[in-house]
Amino acid sequence: MSAAVEISAGRAQRPPAEVRHADELARLRAGDDAPKPPGWALSLRAARAFIVGDAKLGVARKFVGDPSLIDRALVSLATSRGLLLVGEPGTAKSLLSELLAAAVSGDSTLTIQGGAATTEDQIKYSWNYALLVSEGPTERSLVPAPLLRGMAQGRTVRFEEITRCPLEVQDCLLSPLSDRVMAVPELPGEAGMVFARDGFNIIATANTRDRGVNDMSSALKRRFNFETVFPIADFDTELSLVESEATELLRRSGVTAPPRRDVLEVLVTTFRELRTGRTARGDEMERLSAVMSTAEAVSVAHAVGLRGWFLNGAPGSAADLVSCLAGTAAKDNAEDLAKLRRYLEQHTAWRTGQQWRDLRDARRELPGG
Repeated sequence: MSAAVEISAGRAQRPPAEVRHADELARLRAGDDAPKPPGWALSLRAARAFIVGDAKLGVARKFVGDPSLIDRALVSLATSRGLLLVGEPGTAKSLLSELLAAAVSGDSTLTIQGGAATTEDQIKYSWNYALLVSEGPTERSLVPAPLLRGMAQGRTVRFEEITRCPLEVQDCLLSPLSDRVMAVPELPGEAGMVFARDGFNIIATANTRDRGVNDMSSALKRRFNFETVFPIADFDTELSLVESEATELLRRSGVTAPPRRDVLEVLVTTFRELRTGRTARGDEMERLSAVMSTAEAVSVAHAVGLRGWFLNGAPGSAADLVSCLAGTAAKDNAEDLAKLRRYLEQHTAWRTGQQWRDLRDARRELPGG
């Protein structure tokens, strides 16, 4: 069975955006009479509606953030510069990259995952060595990687965590971004030059917590427009997002009970206070070095629901939340567990409600307590 059939059959844990939202994309394409940049699947107006939502068209909002960021990102992709999304971990940079690629190209799967071991072969092209030995370097023995495929097909290429790659690997993007051409010196004649078709561009992401953004060469920086993705500022907006995402994850995990709203309120409040180092009434407190992002809150809400349902046959409680928080708090620094314990002891006593009492009482569940 092909990968496309597997995805359409609903067997993929997380299908790409163009599959998850295929109906909305089809409706937008059918009614899209605005001018489009060359090679784009949707106009800028329709692409914006796909990401920020349009109630009149029955298109749901998919990214919670400043709509002007989406406008600037789309305009950047219509130019000859790439787009670099930077920000704290867990601010949905990868999701935004995926949504932009799905809207612009109808395909978000041309993705490069950056890391210390990423090589140019994984970005540009490699070879089928059996054919290379028997035939020599030919178009048949060439194995295109995402960058070459994106250029040849006129599609958007996503480069996740670009600044985790070595500098010399990053700089292989210079010619594709500036001259819109990639040389394949092993191939003779015209086959040795791949020229980008209309619609090609690159969306890269980088975390500000990683050593990285300042390690890009100045030449490569000049070929990107930088856009910062900020954490969600509004409590109610973040709570609604965590609730909707966790509910969908639990449904896909076989949990029929939706997450408890009061538990999610405690979860989001806890995350925001540990993230900022300040309680709702203005008390200063120790910030955790671990990433307490919205994405991490969704993951913890999912774990709380799974723990409650499969272990106790009930929706997850505030007591379950403490156990699930431990794995989040202890990722970067062992001292974070002690900070979390002090938060539960010192900064929850003044709060009312059974869920806060349950949270406070369950602090003994933390490892080392």
